[in-house]
Amino acid sequence: METTHSPIRPIPVHPGLPVIGNTLEYLRDPLAFFRRLQRDYGHERMVRINVGGRATTLMLKPEETKQVVQENNRNYGRGKSFAILKTFLGNGLLTSEGDLWRKQRRLAQPAFHRQKLAILAETMIEEAVAWADRLEKVADNKPVNFSTATTDVTLRIVTKTLFGSSLGDQLDSLSTALANLNHFAINAVVNPIRAPKWVPTPSKRNFERATTQVNNLIFGIIESRRKTGETRDDLLDMLLRATDEETGEGMSDEQLRDEMVTLFTAGHETTATSMAWTLYLLAQHPGILQRAKAEIRATLGERSQPSADDLRAMPYSSQVINESLRLYPPGWVMSRLSLGPDRFGDHAIAANEGVLLSPYVLHHDPASWPDPEHFDPERFAPELSKERHPYAYMPFGGGPRLCIGNQFALMEMQALLIVLLHRFELRPVPGLQVTAQPLISLRPRQAVQIYLS
Repeated sequence: METTHSPIRPIPVHPGLPVIGNTLEYLRDPLAFFRRLQRDYGHERMVRINVGGRATTLMLKPEETKQVVQENNRNYGRGKSFAILKTFLGNGLLTSEGDLWRKQRRLAQPAFHRQKLAILAETMIEEAVAWADRLEKVADNKPVNFSTATTDVTLRIVTKTLFGSSLGDQLDSLSTALANLNHFAINAVVNPIRAPKWVPTPSKRNFERATTQVNNLIFGIIESRRKTGETRDDLLDMLLRATDEETGEGMSDEQLRDEMVTLFTAGHETTATSMAWTLYLLAQHPGILQRAKAEIRATLGERSQPSADDLRAMPYSSQVINESLRLYPPGWVMSRLSLGPDRFGDHAIAANEGVLLSPYVLHHDPASWPDPEHFDPERFAPELSKERHPYAYMPFGGGPRLCIGNQFALMEMQALLIVLLHRFELRPVPGLQVTAQPLISLRPRQAVQIYLS
């Protein structure tokens, strides 16, 4: 049966300046700009903007987002910003495409099955307890800077769960080198004015040095593990032993390097940021904080720390984390490139057009989330979640490219939250207002400082 379409209407265009379009408005405050577009064009469901001299369509509603990331996902490749990330992540799961991505996903997926994660959960809890011990020594009548404290613990967790050890002195050099690479990528993404590739700027020289450091360390760890044949309950071991069920092939050293760098980078920076936001919100909302602490007391009783099984028995702590990720999704915007034409009701896009998807926009849409700026974990009670469009909430993306480490990150955040709240009371710093800074991830612009007692 032939499908009939209504006549095509042009996608509304947000007015801007000659040549540069909406670039200045976007750079001044991307989040406010997106909220304005949502308010003014939400009834149209999409709007065309011009940022950096290129016309791009921003999808404003869950239905259109679902079409791009799930229903017609093969029609959309990674946007240009991913080419920048690829310069240091290589062809890891975040940046690879097509057959290579599908092969890598098949190889990596078993390492993230629930029973594998349960083994890693014990490591997360051990590191969370050690973190609380360290905080107890410094939290003496002065606020703790959780913008750095959460980075410290997530770095230790991702190192232990990836490599099975703390790496000792190597950890400092690895984390510094990766921070330099991340800084280079952030500047490249957010700064529309860049020197030509052949110009040897200081930042490019730093980038090359950092890349060499990272490669030497990661390839050295892979080579050592292959030579000894040692087996461990860590992600590197799981990926080393993974074989493609269709071809029987495993990962090359280059593929392993790219996946390990991707997991290391995504596995601590975004989780640390999300954890800092969660603690900030709880400190600002004592009623919600006390309810979360009551659930923990009821579950743990006299025990000093949780087990992996306990994490599943505390749904309200999960709701708190989900609501924090709604307000401050780490991946606040994603770019795609249409490989062919597509229809969205009576709107259409052509091949080779830029498309923007924004979890931040979806998470602040009052049609899906009444009073969207209000922090309310009850939104994620099971009976309310069932009624909501599945793509109204996508802190980890969606469709086939749903972040492979989403359950890892949620389990890690829950372990940290439960251990911390079981040990301490949280009190806000009077007058502290933390705002969001939209870089590659949605970071706190000011240091998240909280009193512990």
